[in-house]
Amino acid sequence: MALRIHEAWILLFVIPGLVTPAAINHEDYPADEGDQTSSNDNLIFDDYRGKGCVDDSGFVYKLGERFFPGHSNCPCVCTEDGPVCDQPECPKIHPKCTKVEHNGCCPECKEVKNFCEYHGKNYKILEEFKPSPCEWCRCEPSNEVHCVVADCAVPECVNPVYEPEQCCPVCKNGPNCFAGTTIIPAGIEVKVDDCNICHCHNGDWWKPAQCSKRECQGKQAL
Repeated sequence: MALRIHEAWILLFVIPGLVTPAAINHEDYPADEGDQTSSNDNLIFDDYRGKGCVDDSGFVYKLGERFFPGHSNCPCVCTEDGPVCDQPECPKIHPKCTKVEHNGCCPECKEVKNFCEYHGKNYKILEEFKPSPCEWCRCEPSNEVHCVVADCAVPECVNPVYEPEQCCPVCKNGPNCFAGTTIIPAGIEVKVDDCNICHCHNGDWWKPAQCSKRECQGKQAL
């Protein structure tokens, strides 16, 4: 019995020696969180608080020094509490501005609209133009186009005509009116048939002519 006990003790000392370091799989024993991040402990960042200021590119400025941090176009002053940047009250951009630059601390207008747009065409300020024979327009300083439409008078004839490039109709043959279906000139009496003499109303050219019957030539012949 004593021999068996002695052999058991020998096995206990021999078996641990058979387990080599290569036989241990590190994946079975995950490292602690502290061990995983220990590799980052060697990265030490300089602390410039109270000593200077750093811009976006990593450049260091001394206390009291003016600089542009990169995220702002306005100058900043390096203080112990960090950059203190100017916040000026920038002028308002003109509503007619068509090109704005943001290179400086305040946006700056580089181009102002100095023309009017009307029906696909551009006109200079105070320029007058006629988009149609009956319209007179002008490009105002406000970049708006103001137009007036001609108010044509009532023509003094029953057969007015429209000439090219003219807004209002014209009476090429002078004032006239209708006597039945016949057009007679104004200002004179016209014998429209054997029994009727007609003339136009004064000023009322759109009204039918005034006619009076006379002794018919046919009756005299009888």
